[in-house]
Amino acid sequence: MLKNTRNRLVRLILMILVGTLSVFFALVLVRWTNSIAEDKQKRELSQALRTIVEEQGAQGVLNLSGVPVANIFHGESGLILFEGNEAQWLYSADEKQNIGVYEKVNKSVVHITTTVETQVNAFMDVLPAQGTGSGIILSTDGYILTNAHVVEKAASLKVGLYNNQTYPAKLIGVDSEDDLAVIKIQVEKEVTLHPATLGTSEELKVGQKVIAIGNPFGYDRTMTVGVVSGLNRPVRTNEGKIVMNAIQTDAAINPGNSGGPLLNGRGEVIGINSSIYSTTGSSQGVNFAIPIDTAIAVIPDLIKLGKVSRGWLDLAAVQLSPQLVSYAKLSVTKGVLVSQVVGSGFADKAGIRGGTQMVQYGSSVIYLGGDIITKVNDTVVEDLNDLYLALLPYKSGQKVNITVNRKGEIKRMEVQLIERTAQHVSALVR
Repeated sequence: MLKNTRNRLVRLILMILVGTLSVFFALVLVRWTNSIAEDKQKRELSQALRTIVEEQGAQGVLNLSGVPVANIFHGESGLILFEGNEAQWLYSADEKQNIGVYEKVNKSVVHITTTVETQVNAFMDVLPAQGTGSGIILSTDGYILTNAHVVEKAASLKVGLYNNQTYPAKLIGVDSEDDLAVIKIQVEKEVTLHPATLGTSEELKVGQKVIAIGNPFGYDRTMTVGVVSGLNRPVRTNEGKIVMNAIQTDAAINPGNSGGPLLNGRGEVIGINSSIYSTTGSSQGVNFAIPIDTAIAVIPDLIKLGKVSRGWLDLAAVQLSPQLVSYAKLSVTKGVLVSQVVGSGFADKAGIRGGTQMVQYGSSVIYLGGDIITKVNDTVVEDLNDLYLALLPYKSGQKVNITVNRKGEIKRMEVQLIERTAQHVSALVR
């Protein structure tokens, strides 16, 4: 009897176990089947969505999902959607971005007023002449970046802030060559200064949206919008200054904008508005800004030393052109020709040779037969702009290795640099 009971119990347990395993495997089989079906549906849906995107764009996919989209903006901060019909939103995505940039940056822009004692009236009295410009707040302790031509000849400086308060300013440092200057104001403890966010100009693209904020004709914190229309421009300003690697933009820049920020879509400073090309004195769509990377490199020296020391070679350089290469029967097509060297100068003592054959080259006289510079340290030099950029990190008194091609023979010499002047840079502009 006991044995039969035990056998029935074992059989019952086995039946339960088999039943449980059967149910488990059935569930696994169902899930696996469903998973295969879902994967197939996802692949089919993915293919269908790709087809819709190709034919109707992103808005077609969103419309299928039941989301009414009024505007889609592919901006620097990503994809921005404005849902609903036109009655449900006030601003387009592009307008929203512009408004956001202005609200973020406008308190970082100052209005600079200068006084220059240059005018003389009929009674031979010296009268003060006023000028205006813009500036960018760098720090909460009052340092401000602007153009050199805005402040360097001023007898006095005043800075107007977003709160309509005006403060006297002190000139801290000037870099006439790059048309940059730093000034400083002292404000009360309860006044908050809003430093701008400095970006980079290294990765700018022609066609990229830019925003300018400044004080044209004295109208405080005016905003204009445009695009980058050119890069790496060597520009001669109305003051005769040479700005290298300038950013060209069609954002409207007028008198009073000088020293103000050129911004990207994130509100980061990517340039300092400097000059315009105009036949009327007002903006005609060709305006120039100094790259912020140039400013970042010199700001520490301007604050600490009041000036910037830069190195250059004491020689006369000429950029190679196809015509010059052909005429002189040169063995290289790219590089910088050494026309002359300063007698007993650093380049001369290092062994760099200038030319001996005098020829007329355009409106200038040059000398053929000299060395052709092809490298500064390990940086390849193909033209004058490359030479300028290669020497940019070095100060006068430092030494660099110059590689030259001398009638097919490669030579390398260590040369001490002299102090670079505006005259050296002006020779680089066509």
